[in-house]
Amino acid sequence: MMVDIVEVWHVRARRVWVRFEDGVQSEIDLAEFIRFEGVFAPLQDPARVAEVSVHPELGSVHWPNGADLDPDVLYAKVSGKPIQV
Repeated sequence: MMVDIVEVWHVRARRVWVRFEDGVQSEIDLAEFIRFEGVFAPLQDPARVAEVSVHPELGSVHWPNGADLDPDVLYAKVSGKPIQV
């Protein structure tokens, strides 16, 4: 699939808004994708969620502590298109 995320921002609590390079966009509830433990534990705090950015090389949702989310998984959820391997 390989559709990069080009824009992301914190909406509220554990929710972020993403826009993909093909124009697909949506608000995402992080609780649908992660358990808030390990590298994702800090994201229980909305202030830490607000530190979200786009990783410049990977085109993924990224946080300063190294946590990131696979753009293909997010795209499949947002677009309704299955991940192709």
